[in-house]
Amino acid sequence: MSLLIKNALVYKGNIFEKSDVLIKDGLIHSLGISISACNIDRVVDAMGKYFLIPGFVDVHTHLREPGFSYKETIRSGSMAAAKAGYTAICTMPNLNPSPDSVEHLKAQTDIIERDAVIDVLPFGTITKGRKGDGEVVDFASFGDKVVGFSDDGTGVQSDSLMEQAMTQCAELGKIISAHCEVNELLNSGYIHDGVYCKEHNHKGICSESEWKQIERDCILAKKTGCRYHVCHISTKESVDIIRKAKASGVNVTCETGPHYLTMCDEDLQEDGRFKMNPPLRSREDMQALIDGVLDGTVDVIATDHAPHSKEEKSKGLAHSAMGVVGLETAFAVLNTKLVKTGIITLEKLIDMMSVKPREIFSIPGGEIKEGAPADLALLDIDREWCVNPDEFVTMGRATPFEGWKVQGVNLMTVKRGAIVYETI
Repeated sequence: MSLLIKNALVYKGNIFEKSDVLIKDGLIHSLGISISACNIDRVVDAMGKYFLIPGFVDVHTHLREPGFSYKETIRSGSMAAAKAGYTAICTMPNLNPSPDSVEHLKAQTDIIERDAVIDVLPFGTITKGRKGDGEVVDFASFGDKVVGFSDDGTGVQSDSLMEQAMTQCAELGKIISAHCEVNELLNSGYIHDGVYCKEHNHKGICSESEWKQIERDCILAKKTGCRYHVCHISTKESVDIIRKAKASGVNVTCETGPHYLTMCDEDLQEDGRFKMNPPLRSREDMQALIDGVLDGTVDVIATDHAPHSKEEKSKGLAHSAMGVVGLETAFAVLNTKLVKTGIITLEKLIDMMSVKPREIFSIPGGEIKEGAPADLALLDIDREWCVNPDEFVTMGRATPFEGWKVQGVNLMTVKRGAIVYETI
């Protein structure tokens, strides 16, 4: 199929330029002004107001299959991602069976090959059974089949175990994407140990439970030379530790989520849709994360899309399952709260959602140029809409952004030259 997108504002790194883009055989064939539409299967006019970008990449997504398909399937999750403008997502290993071996990974990749509408790139686990303890997996046996290794949902508790994992991953050139959490500091907490927690008699999760393990891992990453990525950072101390580690030469990158950049514990309500791990922290933490985005300490914005059933999320803050959905709201929320307010530029947001994830996790694409993969999204950055979970494609419905009025929609997603979503 050939596709011509005319009069688009095309992402060229630090600027957008008006151009036509011709796509053939899954690749960007040519760019220019007034490309002929003769013998083209489909022509889309961006009218000089829609932005054409490399498709978003989410390096932290939970698709729940195999094992928990009542929450989400690879089909429903990848379709939700396509609707949102993502052309690749990296799936976390909170599955049954956990992808801790070639055989267990195949249970997931067989479904991906059958049902995914975009690239779905799995993580393997760091430890057997994703326990954060015990034994590390045989990294070499399936390192070429995964985007990296993570025990997401569980922090690796043993210093020596993490050093062993990092040493082996460094030898293979694979990245470790770490959920950082010290179990002995959790104290059965489930929201941030802040003012709201104390005023409403909840059990709190202290900030140290996150940053303490990041501090340890940065030391180990420097020692081993491992590529080290920190999942969903939420505290000001985490930002400071990573900033200093980068300055000292540690090969460390990190991500945070849209909710941590736009909400804090002052926004909490007695509702399971506000419960996630790590929790919404203080206003100071939120500002530190924004500062980290501005100075480059925070590399990537990932959703940590974590769907659960309605029943699992209907038990209030104390008893609901941890996790909220985020794929279909990510761009609009960030565009509204960070770009439209002048905190960051649109170019910076695209860099953090499309380009940097590819660079860090060695995922092809990220540039709109001749010969590049035609993995693209066409955005209307001004269209207003109200977040209504009943309109989601994902099977999950729990979002802290419910009812928000936001700006920005994805009009079309192109994967390998084929249109996998459109609303034009």
